[in-house]
Amino acid sequence: MSALNTGRTAVPTQTGVGAAVRTRLRGRRRDTGAIWRGLFFASAIFLVISIAAILVMVGRQAAALFTQVRPLAFLFGRVWAPEHGLYGALPFLVGSLAATGLALLIGVPLGLAGAIYLAKLATPRAQRVMRPAIELLAGIPSVVYGWVGLTALVPFIRRHSGHVTGFGLLAAGVVLAVMVLPTFISLAEDALRAVPQDIEHGSLALGTTRWQTIAHVLIPAAWPGIAAAGILSMARAIGETMAVQMVLGNSPVIPAGLIVPASTLTSEIVLEMGSTPQGSPANNALFAMGLLLLLISLGLIIAVRATRKEATAGVRQAH
Repeated sequence: MSALNTGRTAVPTQTGVGAAVRTRLRGRRRDTGAIWRGLFFASAIFLVISIAAILVMVGRQAAALFTQVRPLAFLFGRVWAPEHGLYGALPFLVGSLAATGLALLIGVPLGLAGAIYLAKLATPRAQRVMRPAIELLAGIPSVVYGWVGLTALVPFIRRHSGHVTGFGLLAAGVVLAVMVLPTFISLAEDALRAVPQDIEHGSLALGTTRWQTIAHVLIPAAWPGIAAAGILSMARAIGETMAVQMVLGNSPVIPAGLIVPASTLTSEIVLEMGSTPQGSPANNALFAMGLLLLLISLGLIIAVRATRKEATAGVRQAH
């Protein structure tokens, strides 16, 4: 024992080396985790600052208009004539809501049928074919939808309606309905699949048919998620610009029918923004329209969050 201890340095054991390596690795993981947390926090702060900057810029320009025009006169004014100092946004608001409502009226039943088929009825082979097709619809640029509507749908409406142009809410609603289908189908299918299978099996065990189970059990159970899909589809439709502009006719009047040229908030902003001097009342009115769109989008986001909370609570109760 004395010979071993004389003039010799202690050699670290394999266990000691392993512990040191593990300690060093844990320190590196902590450092890496702190770096990633900092990056994520910085990204979140950047998003918040960007949104706040947009709201401040748009709100400032809109406030400049309201020093010359009463907010109620802007919101409920029926005449848009900047050359005469009239800045009524009601025709564009009505056009936006009407086109979006018609799109949902057409698209939601079709999308719900497609979601039910994919979630509960389709074979694996059919799912492999349909899901890429739906994703392809989501990836098509809006200008392509508008071009197809302009060259195929508008002439079709003109021939069969006897209207002079064929432009109007009907063409815009059909185009928007096709555009929102991928969003609605994907979200509604997820909502249907999120319903616990015990509920479905219990209904079938009671002797109901598959169609009765779908209609009276699955759809009511998944309804908050389906409603959220509809609200997000509405947000997608109300913010669309290019496709709507190409088929709507862009007339600043309150639409008196489905086959009458009209205009929306987004299309009017695109048409007028390049031709109005910066800081002029007409330019400020366009920013006020943008603020109105932001407020509508904010309301839709709040509605989506509320419906998702309801859906989460329903699933927990079911479990």
